[in-house]
Amino acid sequence: MGCENFSEFKLLEPLNRAIRDVGYSVPTPVQVQSIPPLMAGRDLLGCAQTGTGKTAAFALPILQHMATVRGQRRKGYVRALIVTPTRELAAQIDQSMKDYSRYTNVTGAVIFGGVGQNPQVRALERGVDILVATPGRLLDLMNQGHLRLDSVEIFVLDEADRMLDMGFLPDIKRILAKLPAKRQTMFFSATMPPDIVRLARTMVRDPVSVDVTPDIPVVELIDQRLMFVERKDKVALLERLLRENGVNRSLVFTRTKHGANKIVRILDRAGIRALAIHGNKAQSARTKALEDFRTGRVRVLVATDIAARGIDVEGISHVVNFDIPNVPETYVHRIGRTARAGNAGISVSFCDSEERSYVRDIEKLLRHPIPVVSDHPYHSEAAAKSTQLAPPQGQRGHGRPQGERRARPQNQQGNRRPGNPRRSERSGARRGNSDFRQSRPGQSQPTR
Repeated sequence: MGCENFSEFKLLEPLNRAIRDVGYSVPTPVQVQSIPPLMAGRDLLGCAQTGTGKTAAFALPILQHMATVRGQRRKGYVRALIVTPTRELAAQIDQSMKDYSRYTNVTGAVIFGGVGQNPQVRALERGVDILVATPGRLLDLMNQGHLRLDSVEIFVLDEADRMLDMGFLPDIKRILAKLPAKRQTMFFSATMPPDIVRLARTMVRDPVSVDVTPDIPVVELIDQRLMFVERKDKVALLERLLRENGVNRSLVFTRTKHGANKIVRILDRAGIRALAIHGNKAQSARTKALEDFRTGRVRVLVATDIAARGIDVEGISHVVNFDIPNVPETYVHRIGRTARAGNAGISVSFCDSEERSYVRDIEKLLRHPIPVVSDHPYHSEAAAKSTQLAPPQGQRGHGRPQGERRARPQNQQGNRRPGNPRRSERSGARRGNSDFRQSRPGQSQPTR
């Protein structure tokens, strides 16, 4: 099934106008396969990664429905609910909704922790068409009586595999129990392991299945480079790399929050402005750091894996793995922050002697070796030849950072501990109170 432009979907003119404003022309494969059946009211089971255009794939049919099928707005009720694992992804989806709906009367709000709940409660009191939420704050406001799900017509679960990774399955089950049986359900996940498939079967009815594997996998568009270096020389190598021509906007990944803060301090002293983002940062600081990075006010963002998924910032030229991740799939998620929307990108991984085994695991997943760059002043032959199999220094057990508590699934996300419905996951976003009608042309580009 082919589709050369968005006009073939027969969307309302206000939506087509907004699509033109944000610069979309040719739909992506996930949009081509998803939008027609969703507009026909079908449930959908989608296997698609971030960066494939899936946000617009579910957002546009929802907005079409909201704009054509009128519903009564009542205090504490919503008509469409989108649940996503992290505050940053919720903020991003909310921004996309604003951009797509700017010429309609569709209203919406985004709710999550890390910010005060009062503005969010006031938005819900007016009644909204579309609510974007993270699980913890959603359950908190439901338990407080500020929100009911009885009138939900459309339910979207985004990044389902990430939800399970973060321990949100009990929360999802509580949310599902409050939804009406008669609804349209859209289920999206980047991967489909057996536990995800089992969850999906409890949610969707006679779904259309969409499995989008890019003709050219994202990792194949990325110029991957591996640099062997002693741990003591990593910062110096990073400084050198960041000063090279063509390194315009860089996302640097570290294993720990302390490590991220330390790198930012060192770079600042070296005259390279950088900001950190991790679970210990206040939501306001995280939001500002992302916005400064997105707008180019700062060109280096140092992050723990809180930013490995759900953050879609255009124009990231380089992803640097200052610490090699001990989970191979995390490497793919990290480097996927560059080479967005078919563009090229560069990833550079610094490997010391104690991380060599992690590189082997990553190369097994990729099914090819990562090209080695040895033409730099800090090249370490000892690291390159290392057969070290033990976890890196400062790690114990399954690669958990020493000195940190046993990792809860939500630890770095700042999200709430599973099994405790009264505790907020502190999932936040740029705004606690949003109305899609407040959007204006000229806002930042949304993710698709």
